[in-house]
Amino acid sequence: MALQETIEQTVTGLGYELVEIERTSGGLLRVTMDMPYLAGTPADAVQFINAEDCEKVTRQLQFVLEVEGAEYSRLEVSSPGIDRPLRNEKDFERFVGELIDIILKAPIGVAASAGSTVSASRKKFRGALERAEPVGTQMGWQIVWSDEPAVKPGQKVGKNRIPAPLQALAFTLDEIQQARLAPVVDFKGRRPKSVADTSIET
Repeated sequence: MALQETIEQTVTGLGYELVEIERTSGGLLRVTMDMPYLAGTPADAVQFINAEDCEKVTRQLQFVLEVEGAEYSRLEVSSPGIDRPLRNEKDFERFVGELIDIILKAPIGVAASAGSTVSASRKKFRGALERAEPVGTQMGWQIVWSDEPAVKPGQKVGKNRIPAPLQALAFTLDEIQQARLAPVVDFKGRRPKSVADTSIET
């Protein structure tokens, strides 16, 4: 059985969702997991990965990987953290309304409309994730942002100041090279919906 499949079956079999598997040249095997997402779950009822969850999965993976004869020098099991990768439709559904970073596979090109300040060669964007019109059989998504400069602490903003217009970029998952939650920390220490940055290494 392939390593990816072995790890995924183990993680999901324990009731969690596999987010990402990374292997480094130094022999580190990093497994990132999350709680399964149930559509419609109220924000205050969302559960996050804790140290006990990581310990449980670590113990089971150590056993399974030994049986499978997998080669690695160190195993790390962790939660996704505040820059969680978004890999499928379920992830995008889960984080509608959140600030995300995306990298397109190809520059925006002709999608940069006339009069827009967006360069046709641009591939990286940050904005609030929203649903958009479906494209064929695929769900449609868009991010919305403003190029308004951030107001510095103590800076006065004139009452007659005209805010920069909102801009939107529509896309499908096929057009995305990489998507992650934007690692934004609020004054209370974390963004409202972020998961705890927990990890267990062995």
